[in-house]
Amino acid sequence: MGTSFGRGGATTFQQDLAGADCIVIQGSNMAECHPVGFQWVMEAKARGARVYHVDPRFTRTSALADRHLPIRAGSDIVLLGALINHVLENELDFREYVLAYTNAATIVSEDFRDTEDLDGLFSGWDPETATYDPRSWAYEPTGERPTAEEAKGGRRDAEAAGSDTFGAGGPAASPSPSTDPTLTHPRCVYQIVKRHFARYTPELVERLCGIPRDGFAELAGAVTANSGRERTTAWVYSVGWTQHTVGAQYIRTASILQLLLGNMGRPGGGILALRGHASIQGSTDIPTLFNILPGYLDMPHAERHRGLDHYLELEGGATGFWGNRRSYLVSLLKAWWGEAATEENDFCFGHLPRMTGDHGHYTTVMGQIDGTVKGYFVVGENPAVGSSGGRAQRLGLANLDWLVVRDLALVETATFWLDGPELETGELRTEDIGTEVFFLPAASHVEKEGTFTNTQRLLQWREKALDPPGDCRSELWFYYHLGKLLRKRMTDDEIDRPVRELTWDYPERGVHREPSAEAVLREINGVGPDGRALSSSTQLRPDGSTTCGCWIYCGVYADEVNQAARRRPRGEQSAVALEWGWAWPANRRILYNRASADPEGRPWSERKVYVWWDAERGEWTGDDVPDCEIGKPPGYVPPEGAHAQDALAGTDPFIMQSDGKGWLYVPAGLVDGPLPAHYEPHESPVANPLYAQQANPARRTYHRPESPYNVPDGRFPYVLTTYRLTEHHTAGAMSRPLAYLAELQPELFCEVSPQLAEHVGLDNGGWATIVTSRAVVEARVLVTGRMRPLRVGGQIVHQVGLPYHWGWGSGGLVTGDVANDLLPMVLDPNVYIQEGKAMTCDVRPGRRPRGPEALELLERYHHG
Repeated sequence: MGTSFGRGGATTFQQDLAGADCIVIQGSNMAECHPVGFQWVMEAKARGARVYHVDPRFTRTSALADRHLPIRAGSDIVLLGALINHVLENELDFREYVLAYTNAATIVSEDFRDTEDLDGLFSGWDPETATYDPRSWAYEPTGERPTAEEAKGGRRDAEAAGSDTFGAGGPAASPSPSTDPTLTHPRCVYQIVKRHFARYTPELVERLCGIPRDGFAELAGAVTANSGRERTTAWVYSVGWTQHTVGAQYIRTASILQLLLGNMGRPGGGILALRGHASIQGSTDIPTLFNILPGYLDMPHAERHRGLDHYLELEGGATGFWGNRRSYLVSLLKAWWGEAATEENDFCFGHLPRMTGDHGHYTTVMGQIDGTVKGYFVVGENPAVGSSGGRAQRLGLANLDWLVVRDLALVETATFWLDGPELETGELRTEDIGTEVFFLPAASHVEKEGTFTNTQRLLQWREKALDPPGDCRSELWFYYHLGKLLRKRMTDDEIDRPVRELTWDYPERGVHREPSAEAVLREINGVGPDGRALSSSTQLRPDGSTTCGCWIYCGVYADEVNQAARRRPRGEQSAVALEWGWAWPANRRILYNRASADPEGRPWSERKVYVWWDAERGEWTGDDVPDCEIGKPPGYVPPEGAHAQDALAGTDPFIMQSDGKGWLYVPAGLVDGPLPAHYEPHESPVANPLYAQQANPARRTYHRPESPYNVPDGRFPYVLTTYRLTEHHTAGAMSRPLAYLAELQPELFCEVSPQLAEHVGLDNGGWATIVTSRAVVEARVLVTGRMRPLRVGGQIVHQVGLPYHWGWGSGGLVTGDVANDLLPMVLDPNVYIQEGKAMTCDVRPGRRPRGPEALELLERYHHG
């Protein structure tokens, strides 16, 4: 969504779903995995909205939808692409919206070649490096082009998963490119998109997805009938989309469709990215990721960036609100290094760490196995059972010098050396494992104060209910006091300056000297020259006179008030509920809401009023905080050479983009193509009929004996997909020890169709053995019509579903094999997320072999 619209967060809020006329839930089992938010889907349905669920399984979401469309895992781009083709072929796009608010009319470079021209590849492919040179994807050149090393989305960025910040980091594109408002130029974006998706037809949907034509026709009819001037359709997704080697492009395809239909920025529309944890959104806003700084600023690269000015020159355009990047970054540097950060020393830009390549999770695991990573902090994670390729994860842990685990319980990552599966098989012996494990008990969410940032970018303050017991401490306490200890050990050497000069002085409270979470939030908000909390990111300055720990959070402490702690009841305010918590940016609840009004600033319809231009008052007003400059009139035309937001017209609603438009076509920012294309999962029993290129050519693979890939020769004939249950939480450490949850879901099970059960010889309630090249696990059998065989490409494809909540330990009342052991380590090249929703497997009746016999079974599969 970042490359499509300018920001990577959900474009709307869950309550707004109640006003949708049609809702498509795809890549999510919302009713079971997000049950609180699902109430708004049910409210919309009660008001007459159509609800569709697209998923490999028939779930509780399906049961409450108007129609369930079973789909083969890994084929969603075909369905979405066919919907785009349906819209364009039948001229059902919201043309006035498309012309005014998207880059449909923009002319693309004559050097660009599509997958339709190159049989599954885009122009710029380099087979030696397995990366694209994206310069040919640009708009028609209006000046000098960057070098291959400087280009956004090029090899230097791709090797570091740099595209995680693209769009959200403002990829540069010409603010005033050549256009053709008639949309007839063969190289305008509209025509390129139309040609690209022309082969995505209802017939292809039936052939590759397994969705019958009448099902596609009903979905296409509902979506188009409920979009346009008077009506809006919302799309909802979750990790069922993201965990694929083309996960970012799944979201891109939906973004194209929603822009064509005029559903972005409007009430009852948008794209809602559901987050499965309380602060998953917050963990990328103020990141736990290796490649971005707070507020989605790029982490500097050792070979790409020479200094602050060079960094700012390369990392995005000078137009749109990302044109204020210097203010955002300098204010962050001042928050971190205070008086030590001066204009003379680049505001301590040199103190920031530098990337040298891929430092993501799975590459780190390979480094552990190879002996180049010696120590590891694991905080609130459980990779021994919660990450793909569990065996490789545990082999990596066994090769560390030291391991720190902070958690509520002794999770499997902390006890792998004592009771892990590799001890049973003989691959590891406790006495041979040299890893020194430090387990540090953590405080739970009721034992600490602070904010969570949830699905809809909403910061909500949580009060501490009671003190943590014993030695349990909050994350804030741990890192703050660890930092103080490290600073005491710093010398006068130059190498120690970055730590020595950090601002590290928060008020401490209580016997355990807990640092003030409110003081941290105020620092994140930012402070002006007068020492007062800032109220808006527009107050940030590039000269070092302001501080701000995360520019998108600027305003959360406006007027010296903790805005995240507001809890005004919904019945006392409007349905948008602007006084419940605080949403970034600027407390806006629907992003790009300038697009809810026409180019003149009038609502598209009285039925869908949201924000509008008030000519008498000379400002934007409405039900939400306008996502535009409040005093910029619709008729504003930027002067030649204007900078930042001044370069955007009054009709540009996508204010983070360099041209102010929603991007149907991405000229810079993605490493695997400017348009989505259907590629099969890395492991698939189906050949790609569209292109000779079977899978995403830019996908990230690890050809390692610790985690081999399935060969496509019939040994693994079935599709395997994983999912979560309402009754358990992720790897199960927080739920399996609870008697009432353990009783509700006591064992790992696999869902199979009656047809597959008969074919393999499985009995309902009996045992099945599931095998991939990585592992062999056992599960109870659930024979159910919820998992349907699909006719795909002239063959019957059977799918197997596994929840992933079990492991051998964590003090669980129920234990079981680790589903994630079966998964391959293969990643989306844009964000380096694993393909956990579509792979191949074999299924055998009965319980799995134990100990060395399990390895012998795997060896037989390896040799056919």
